Amino acid sequence: MKDHSHNDRSSQYKENSLTLVGAVSMGTSVMIGAGILALTGQIAELAGSIFPLVFLAAAVVTAFSAYTYVKMSNAFPSAGGIAMFLQKAYGRGTITAAGALLMYFSMVINESLVARTFGTYSVQLFDIEPGSWIVPALGVAVLIFAFLLNISGNRMIGLFSLLMAFIKIGGIIIFAIAGLWFADVSFEASSANVADTSVTGFIAAMALAILAYKGFTTITNSGSEIIDPHRNVGRAIIISITICVVIYFLVAMAVAANLTLAEIITAKDFALAQAARPAFGDYGLWFTVVLAIVATISGVIASVFAVSRMLAMLTDMKLVPHSHFGMPGSIHKHTLVYTVVIAILLTIFLDLSRIASMGAIFYLLMDIAVHWGVFRYLRKEINANAAILIAAIIFDVVILGVFLVVKASTDMMVIYASLIGVLVIFIGEKLYLKKYQMEEG
Repeated sequence: MKDHSHNDRSSQYKENSLTLVGAVSMGTSVMIGAGILALTGQIAELAGSIFPLVFLAAAVVTAFSAYTYVKMSNAFPSAGGIAMFLQKAYGRGTITAAGALLMYFSMVINESLVARTFGTYSVQLFDIEPGSWIVPALGVAVLIFAFLLNISGNRMIGLFSLLMAFIKIGGIIIFAIAGLWFADVSFEASSANVADTSVTGFIAAMALAILAYKGFTTITNSGSEIIDPHRNVGRAIIISITICVVIYFLVAMAVAANLTLAEIITAKDFALAQAARPAFGDYGLWFTVVLAIVATISGVIASVFAVSRMLAMLTDMKLVPHSHFGMPGSIHKHTLVYTVVIAILLTIFLDLSRIASMGAIFYLLMDIAVHWGVFRYLRKEINANAAILIAAIIFDVVILGVFLVVKASTDMMVIYASLIGVLVIFIGEKLYLKKYQMEEG
């Protein structure tokens, strides 16, 4: 059984099996899902009428953050990705294990966000309230579909992700350009009323917008598979973020041009579908909903694949406990099950706003740990610029701090749930690693 599992795992990591185009399509597939579809309304609610600028500001912060990952990927391309980066900085200890799990759970949270977005947009085609039980049920269905496709084989996933990436990028660009064209938009008109915008609201909105870009980190988890990884991992990250910056800003402008701020906030979780109505009527609604369905399905499939592989790598690194629960097959198949089950539970019990908030908090905490670890222990080894690393940390700390303050005044449940989650992860990892070390000793 051990040999069989080992063979299954080794087949997941093939050197020189992923081209630059393939890596970019994987990164954009994870990013362009709920990132623009579900978060636009939430970002507008926090930032007010100049919300399109949030996506640009978040892109700047993401660029500083990406610098660390590009430098680390160029120096240490690995299938371990972020877990390996943390281990290089902190060694094999609680910070590494907990930081990697924060990344893992933020990605699982993102899967449930995308799945729930699938349900939210799908019901727009029918006379069904967004608060209906059908929304999480549809989210669960798409997660199960993603699981079935993932266990069918890597080749099918790769081809499906590449095809869907082109379809949804092209479709979203068409939506954005057509929306701007028919609305005869000028940025001055769409942002004339800035009285509804506060500095704290704008900065808090950046936390959610950063969540829309964080999919680039999945590229680092495929570092050892990408052709010429010392050059192409960084290139893939930069290209993916650049594509998303352009698309997110164009879409945000199209939404701002076709809906008032009040209408965007009312629609919130399905703002793009509502924005298509003024310019295109029912045809626009159908086009947008179908586009959302394609984007969310492909996003879930790509994310489930990347996240379950990350958990399998953490298991191989002996950083997390693992139980077969009587299941046959490889560890990667087991982590697929765990990942999808957790995402299903989140999809059923949390709404889109809370899912997005927890994902942003977990991601920013992990991101700070990565930057500090590289600054403190590795910057000379990888020839990283200290000023950029410090700037990335400051940006993350300020954005996270403001976001927590805003959430504390509007939804303390998110703060409590996130705090409990972080404590469980850190305490659980400390106890597990202590027990493992005792057994090894």
